[in-house]
Amino acid sequence: MGSSNPLSNLFGKSPFKPLQQHMRQVVECASEIPGLFEALNAGDQAKIKEIRGRIVDLENQADETKNQLRAHLPKSLFMPVDRRDLLELLDFQDDIADLAENIAELISARNMEVPVGMGEPLVALTQSCVKACQQSAGIIEELDELVEMGFGGRESTRVLEMVEVLGKLEKDNSKQTKELINNLFAHEDEIKPVSVVFWYQLINSVGGLSVNAEKVGDRLRLLLAR
Repeated sequence: MGSSNPLSNLFGKSPFKPLQQHMRQVVECASEIPGLFEALNAGDQAKIKEIRGRIVDLENQADETKNQLRAHLPKSLFMPVDRRDLLELLDFQDDIADLAENIAELISARNMEVPVGMGEPLVALTQSCVKACQQSAGIIEELDELVEMGFGGRESTRVLEMVEVLGKLEKDNSKQTKELINNLFAHEDEIKPVSVVFWYQLINSVGGLSVNAEKVGDRLRLLLAR
């Protein structure tokens, strides 16, 4: 009789399946962030708390998958990917979900007022960072095909191209992040000093979603280079 535990079924098929499942959950978590900032722009505290609750639930689900993967991944595997590499990929993915939760907690814990002129650029940055996370997830979805092709051939070229696209997305997001921070400092005399600190932290955290997404892609690039 087969196991009724879906995570056990995933491990039975491939050690990459739970990693891919985890990344899907991570992206779900990050995808809530634009709506959170839209609610912040509208001053809708009830919506902020609702979205924060969803993010916490999604992050908990991702943590469960992460813990299951760590617990069930054998100490030695005859695979083209080292166990340590898989766990490092998992950690990079986990950083995205953790950061999304931290952003939600910060916004919901403090009644933050969006500085003038920063509302729309903030939402635009969150959307761009989610796009980077989605690109990263697309790369992880290619793991099975990479293994089948022995980490070479057309599939390897295709994944490297996807990593290049991810790098360009992160570069654009980094530029947007710096522009928002410069705008914040240009108007810091109009904002309470404590609020400036919180906003600086928040903007960097949003940009960090894209940075962590790129780390996933870079790790895959290193695997392909071996």
